[in-house]
Amino acid sequence: MGGQQFWSDKLVYRKWRIQQNELSDHYRLLDPSDVRRAWGTEGQCREAFEALKRTENIPPLGGKAVITLHGLGRSRDHMTTLGAKLEEHGGFTWINFGYASTRGSLDDHAQSLASVITGLEGIDEIYFVCHSLGNLVVRRYLGEAAQPEPRWKIDTRIQRMVMLGPPNNGAQLAHLVGNIVDDNDFARRITGASAWQLARDWQETQKRLATPPFEFAIIAGGFGDDRGLNPLLAGDDDLVVRVEETRLVGATDFRIIPSRHSYLVQDPAAHQYVLTFLENGYFSSAAERQPVAAQEQAPAPVDR
Repeated sequence: MGGQQFWSDKLVYRKWRIQQNELSDHYRLLDPSDVRRAWGTEGQCREAFEALKRTENIPPLGGKAVITLHGLGRSRDHMTTLGAKLEEHGGFTWINFGYASTRGSLDDHAQSLASVITGLEGIDEIYFVCHSLGNLVVRRYLGEAAQPEPRWKIDTRIQRMVMLGPPNNGAQLAHLVGNIVDDNDFARRITGASAWQLARDWQETQKRLATPPFEFAIIAGGFGDDRGLNPLLAGDDDLVVRVEETRLVGATDFRIIPSRHSYLVQDPAAHQYVLTFLENGYFSSAAERQPVAAQEQAPAPVDR
């Protein structure tokens, strides 16, 4: 039944992870082979992991880490190819954050992310590479700093971020689907709170999203025309997100590559752009940067 859709990471330590079940609220400790080594409360799982650190000689964390976040309806497996390349060629400790994207809200996912970031003891620098909804999870995590009583502090070790197919201005497709399922309680339960926040609740959702205060860049899927792949969407698109919906003022670089939405994380050109930006702060060179200015950002979708 898609077990990974019901679990959210609370601690990721190399390939070990402590997760919470979104239905039962209990916790489990998984080893690098996804074998359960303990279960119960969060405290019991953390205690078991501390013991395993000693008995199995699990090395401490250090250096720089890259956190990957998948999109709506996906699992952490979707980021495997990209994450492995970043680990091998970028010298990062790869933290593949998984969250129950169809079960919780952006607030829930951001709180889980905050817990994982707090657990990265020994790491000097943190980078993000996110696909689709995963970008909004990070933006919601950052947005907590502006809340009257923040539930977590924003980590100062974060350096750079690459967004792949981000619905930074909402998603017209989500609005279209939202209109269809508006009166269908079963469909709303399947798509989950996060999908609804992208659709009919977008005007309120965006108020809690922050623009990253560090360097970030955007890769959009598009085909250089006014039609795109999806006949239901206006303008160029990657089948799911319109190019104009990905833009966010403040991005230091921007690229469009001919790729479908789900394939962006597999695209070799995207991989090279990601590696170059995380290392240098640009996709190809400083002179060829394409920053996003205010007049380029698309307006948010409007309910019809």
